[in-house]
Amino acid sequence: MSFYVTTPIYYVNSSPHLGHAYTTIAADVMTRFQRLMGNDAFYLTGTDEHGSKIAEAAAEAGEDPQAFTDRISQLFRDLLPLLGVENDFFIRTTDAPHKSFVQAVATKMHEQGDIYQDTYSGWYCTGCERYFADDELLEGNVCPIHKRPVEHMEETNWFFKLTAYKERLLAHFHANPTWIQPKSKYNEALALIDQLDDLSISRSSITWGIDVPWDDQQVFYVWLDALFNYASALSYAREGEDLTEKFWPPTVQVLAKDILKFHTVYWPAFLMAVGLELPETMLIHGYLTVGGDKMGKSMGNALDPFPLIEAHGPDPLRFYLLREVQFGQDGAVSQEGFARRYDGELANDLGNLVSRTAAMLVKYRGDDEGVALVPEVPSSVEVATNANIMIEQWRGQMHALDLSGALETVWSFVRDLNKHVETRAPWKLAKDEGSALLLETTLGELVEGLCAVAYTLSPVMPATTTKIAGTFGVTADELASWSWGLAHGRPVTKPQPLFPRLEVASHS
Repeated sequence: MSFYVTTPIYYVNSSPHLGHAYTTIAADVMTRFQRLMGNDAFYLTGTDEHGSKIAEAAAEAGEDPQAFTDRISQLFRDLLPLLGVENDFFIRTTDAPHKSFVQAVATKMHEQGDIYQDTYSGWYCTGCERYFADDELLEGNVCPIHKRPVEHMEETNWFFKLTAYKERLLAHFHANPTWIQPKSKYNEALALIDQLDDLSISRSSITWGIDVPWDDQQVFYVWLDALFNYASALSYAREGEDLTEKFWPPTVQVLAKDILKFHTVYWPAFLMAVGLELPETMLIHGYLTVGGDKMGKSMGNALDPFPLIEAHGPDPLRFYLLREVQFGQDGAVSQEGFARRYDGELANDLGNLVSRTAAMLVKYRGDDEGVALVPEVPSSVEVATNANIMIEQWRGQMHALDLSGALETVWSFVRDLNKHVETRAPWKLAKDEGSALLLETTLGELVEGLCAVAYTLSPVMPATTTKIAGTFGVTADELASWSWGLAHGRPVTKPQPLFPRLEVASHS
């Protein structure tokens, strides 16, 4: 089975922020899960580099647009390994093969009568790269997204006959009621189809874009150019190989709700026009918010992911973003929220449990040289049963793209393991020779349970789970095929703290 996941391509008008990290991490977690399940996965991300907004940003920076996009795009590329992301390709819309692809599909649309010329006037927001109707604007002709005035523009452009696809769009929606998730966004997108107008797909007022092949006075408007990246990338991501037949259509396209209309109305209509299959699932997530407002570069409230990564590595940030915010909904993020999750759940619940388990094994079961082996524990014990139940539930939630729910399922099991320690009290069992077997069983249960936790957390925290498994003598490759008893007979080592507590670190 093949799995193809995409993020939106990120606009390079300024540096990446935590919102970009959120989407990018979520897609990476999905990809890692699919590979863990044995599926062939392809993960695409990249940068959107054309349009008036970028031309303006380049001018303000005193740079040529290509030099500007080269510089900012590299910041997004540099962020990927820092986030622990393993994407398969990074597309730039200034790539020559992408430009050729867009010109080819647009020419096909033009030749079959889907594109015509007309004059348009309306309220345009450069930040959104879109026109707004009067009733969509805030008082004083202000953009509802960027909270700044729009400008009235009138141009002769090329238009795509979006209205000609209304019935086909409605038919697709009704035949595929789960293709947009969550359901509330499906309903929102369906309502947009009743308001369709033909779509301006070119500009004569700017030059920073892909040339319209049949009109040397116009360049393509950013959305026609940008959306086709998901298809063009497969044609040249691997030199000398076209991956379209293997991976098209996308299995999951991850995007934020502010680009819902472009991806669930314009994009499927474009695909219908050129005869390409539509994506299987459009997964819409909410905004990360700061103080109640959407986080964004243009909003001036973006949190920088780089200092968090530099201080703690990528895994705590990956965990925090998916744990703190229910995927699909808006959610507040803050330094305080990160510290609370880090100390309370990563350091206390998980890190402390790993350290205690390893330390007790070495102390109570170690030989004269301090070497302890993981004892054998039958799969009939309750912890083993619960571990397998947890994994089945987690697997179902991950397949259903419920990333936050899957994490909660795992964390419920982590909390149960901590309760198991307190209930069994190995430090008391160690003082009673008659409890030797129960002590051995308890310590083995904790190790095997923690290996189950590491298996399920590996898509979210790959480096951390490799360390957890390694503490109990299990390699990352072995962990990928987890079953109860995997760690039996393996040597145990006392680990360095996985998550040094922030209040301790702050005083060091």
